Amino acid sequence: MASSSRGEFTTSFGFVMAAAGSAVGLGNIWGFPTQTAGNGGAAFVLIYIILAFLVGYPVLMAEFTIGRHTRMAPPDAYKSLGGGKGYFGIGILGLVTVGFILSFYSIIAGAMIAFFLEPIGRMLGMDAFSNWLISQSESSNLVFTSIFFLLTIFIVSGGVNKGIEKWSTRFMPTLFILFFFLVIYVFTLDGASEGLKVYLLPDFDKIFDPQLITSAMGQAFFSLSLGVGGMLVYGSYTNKNANLVKLGWLVTLCDIGVAFVAGLLIIPAMYAAANLGTEIFDGSGNLISGPNLIFQVLPGLFKSMGSIGWVVAFVFFLLMSIAALTSSIAMLEPVVAYVVDSQNTGRTKATWITGGFFWIVSLIIVFNFNALFGLVVTVTTEYSQPFLGLAIAIFSGWVLKKDKLLNELKEGYPEIEQSFFYKIWPIFLKVVCPILILLIFLQSF
Repeated sequence: MASSSRGEFTTSFGFVMAAAGSAVGLGNIWGFPTQTAGNGGAAFVLIYIILAFLVGYPVLMAEFTIGRHTRMAPPDAYKSLGGGKGYFGIGILGLVTVGFILSFYSIIAGAMIAFFLEPIGRMLGMDAFSNWLISQSESSNLVFTSIFFLLTIFIVSGGVNKGIEKWSTRFMPTLFILFFFLVIYVFTLDGASEGLKVYLLPDFDKIFDPQLITSAMGQAFFSLSLGVGGMLVYGSYTNKNANLVKLGWLVTLCDIGVAFVAGLLIIPAMYAAANLGTEIFDGSGNLISGPNLIFQVLPGLFKSMGSIGWVVAFVFFLLMSIAALTSSIAMLEPVVAYVVDSQNTGRTKATWITGGFFWIVSLIIVFNFNALFGLVVTVTTEYSQPFLGLAIAIFSGWVLKKDKLLNELKEGYPEIEQSFFYKIWPIFLKVVCPILILLIFLQSF
C-alpha cells in the first residue's frame, strides 16, 4: 500500500526538470557525441532522434502512466496491475540494478567533483593537493565517492518537493546555461570547425548500417533511464491533472536536446585538443570515449590553454558534476520510495539506510576496482537493463489492460482517444518496442 505522504511535484516545470535530469547524465555527454562521430555524423543523430521517439518515448509514457495510476514504486505497481509474483520480482530486480548502477556511477561522478576542485587548487598554488585530486587513487576515490553519495542522500532525503523538485529546478537551468557558454567558447578555438564538420555532416552511406541502428537504438533507450524504475516513480509523484503525453514529449525533447548540444561541445573540443597535439583516437582508430575522454583528452586541452584553461576546466567539470547529480537522485529515489511505501518508514531513515547500503557497495568496488568495476557495469547496463526494458514493454503491451492506461491518461488529456498518439501508442507497446528492445538485448550477447 502506498503511503499517503509520498509527496507530489508541485509544478509541471518541476516534474520535467526532474525527469529530464534523470535522463540527462554522463552517458549523454560523453557517449552520444563520440558514437555520433564514429557512426556517420548527422546520419546517426537523425536515426537517434527517430528511435528516441519510436522506442524511448512509448516506454517512457508507459512508466509515467503506470506510476501515476498506482502511486507505488515498481514492485508493488506491477503486482497491483496483474503482474503477480513474477513482475513483483522483476520490479525488485530493477531496484537492485539501479542501486548497483548508482554504486559504480558514483565513483565516476565523485571524480568529476575532484576534477572540478582541481583548478581551484592550481590557482591557490596547492599543486600537491591538486595532483592528489585528479590521481583517481583509492584514497581520492574513497573521499569523493563518499562526498557524492552524501550530496545525493541529502537531496533525496528532502522529499519530492523540498528535495528533488527544488534542486532539479535549480540544477537543470544552470546546466543549460553552462552548456551554452562552453559551446560558444569552444567554437572560437582552432581546430573546432573540423570537429563541427565531423559531427554535423551526415555520411548517408552508413544510415542503414545495422551497427549504427543498434547503437542509436541503445543510446535512445538507455539515455532516457528506462526500465529501472526512476521514471515510473517520478510518474507516481505527478499531479492527476497533468497532461502526461505533453510532459513525456518535453522530457524526451530535453534529453535529445542535451545530447545534441553535448555533441556541439565535445567533438569540436576534441578536435581543438588534437590541433594542440593531444591524441584523440584509440588504437583502433576510433575517437576516444567514456572516462578516458573526460579524464585525459579534455584535461589535456584545458592545460594547453594556459590560465584561461583553469576557468574552462572549472566550468566544464561543474557542468559534469551537475549532470551526474541529477541522474543519481533518480537512481536512489526508486529504492527509497519502495522502502517508504512497503515498510512504512520515514523518508529520512529510508534514504540513509538505502543510500548507506549502496555507498558500501561503491566502496567495495573502489577497493577492488580492476576486478569489479567493469563487471558491474557490464551486468547492469548490458544485460539487466535491456531485460528490464523488454519486460516493461511486454507488461505494458500485453499484461496490463488497455483501459487502465487510457483512463489514467484521460485524467489530464480528456480527448486523448481522438489523438494520433493514442492511435499508434498501443501498437508500439505491443509490437514495435518489444522487437526493437529485444534486438538491443540480443546485441549484448
